[in-house]
Amino acid sequence: MVQILSFSLLAAGVALMLIAAVGVVRFPDLFMRIHCSAKSPSLGVGLIMLGAALYFDDITVSSKAAVIVMFIMVTSPVGAHVLARAAYFAGVPLWRETLSDELRDHYDLKTHELGRPGATPARRPRPPQPDL
Repeated sequence: MVQILSFSLLAAGVALMLIAAVGVVRFPDLFMRIHCSAKSPSLGVGLIMLGAALYFDDITVSSKAAVIVMFIMVTSPVGAHVLARAAYFAGVPLWRETLSDELRDHYDLKTHELGRPGATPARRPRPPQPDL
C-alpha cells in the first residue's frame, strides 16, 4: 500500500514538473514563463520528496527530503520575484494581450525607484509589441 501511495506521489510530482516545462515553452512572455517555472516545480518537488520519504521509510531520507522541500519553497518564489522585477525594470516587453500593468503607475523612470500609490511618477512607455 505504501508503494502505491509513494508511486502516486512521485507520478503526480513528475506530472507537475512536466506541465511546468511545457508552460515554459508555450507561454508567450517572460513573466508568464517565470510564473509557471516557480509555482509548479515547488509543488512538484514537494510531492516527489514526500513520495521518496514514504518509500524509503527512513528518518535520514525523510529529514533530507524535508530540508530539500523547505529550500525549494523558500528560494523558488524569491528567485522568481527577483527575475521578474529585474526583467520589468530592464524593459522586457509584456505580452500584447496583457490586460493591466499595475506597476507602471508606481515606477519612476528617472530615479528607478518604486513610489507609493497615489504618487505621480513618470509613466513607463509601453514598448512596441512583436507579433508572437
